[in-house]
Amino acid sequence: MSALPGVAAEPRHATSTLAEPEILFRVVNRVAIVTLNRPAALNALSHAMVRELAVLVERCRTDPAIVALVLKGAGDKGFCAGGDVREVHRLATQRDPRWLAFFVDEYRLDYALHTFPKPVVALLDGIAMGGGMGLGQAARLRIVTERSRIAMPETRIGFVPDVGASRFLSVMPAELALYVGLTGATLSGADAMRLQLADLCVPSDWLASFEERLQRMPHDGERIDALRSVFEPPCNIVPHAPLAALTQLMLRHFDRRSGVERIVATLRQDLERDPPRELRQWLQATYDALTTCSPTMLHVTREALLRGRQMTLAECFRMELGIVKRAIEEGDFREGVRAQLIDKDRRPSWSPATLAEVRPERVRHFLSSPWQGDAHPLAALGVEHGD
Repeated sequence: MSALPGVAAEPRHATSTLAEPEILFRVVNRVAIVTLNRPAALNALSHAMVRELAVLVERCRTDPAIVALVLKGAGDKGFCAGGDVREVHRLATQRDPRWLAFFVDEYRLDYALHTFPKPVVALLDGIAMGGGMGLGQAARLRIVTERSRIAMPETRIGFVPDVGASRFLSVMPAELALYVGLTGATLSGADAMRLQLADLCVPSDWLASFEERLQRMPHDGERIDALRSVFEPPCNIVPHAPLAALTQLMLRHFDRRSGVERIVATLRQDLERDPPRELRQWLQATYDALTTCSPTMLHVTREALLRGRQMTLAECFRMELGIVKRAIEEGDFREGVRAQLIDKDRRPSWSPATLAEVRPERVRHFLSSPWQGDAHPLAALGVEHGD
């Protein structure tokens, strides 16, 4: 085991006098293991963590002794619950421009992982949402378990599914991407696999001993196959995907040609037909999700997800950053975070309040870039890759 200079190595024993580093690092058999170590906050990403991860990823990229990278979360709750939304809210409320630097650095980190020249493995055990998905979806081997809870729940706080979601959700049919992105639905590990957001679904207990198997991993042959053999148990059985039986409903209700108002109307119509109990539960949960989210951001998210299907990854990150800036400075983000996370009254006052009141020009404004040309903070993103 070794540690790269300037990066905290995983301690052998916890101490009561020193604060735990937020990023832990170790090397096992030439594979770097990076642990998000903020379990009390569900490993939510602080700006300091993002910056440290970026430095670490670059060092691993250039170090010939490192042949692969594994991302995991500390504790038993999950991989990563996303970015530190409360801190972004605090900075934005105080008109402190540093909130923008967080997103710029986070998107650059995500892009660096997407284009990392060595295999990346992400252990999405437990909660993997928002910014956690930005990290996890960049991996070549995305591993979920029966404990996984996968989601992009941003519309609930007046925000947009970001961290590359407008691109990585395009792996599935547009209708299913719209369902995931608009409702913020929480997916099981098996559902994530079915929707192509994961590559392996394994028992959570099997992951606990992966370092022992990693020690024995051979270095001849295809690297990704060797890594897969470390994380996939013999005779692996993938659990049932709960949403499998509802796929046709999603395809019908979230038709890419339908606006958000039409989607809500078809859900309401089916509810009024007194459907069977299981179907009613899904219809009601989906209807409730859409009617409690920010109307503006539902319209904007739908358009962003459809546009992203025709864009490169770098273009998606640039589009998302512009939407984020509009949402925080002019939109519902601060009110959504206040209602859901600060005051917790669960009664946001969206502006405008209904889907019908959101004018097309407002949607176009949110999707237009606040910057001209090279002034965009991510203007150089992807240039070296022709992206």
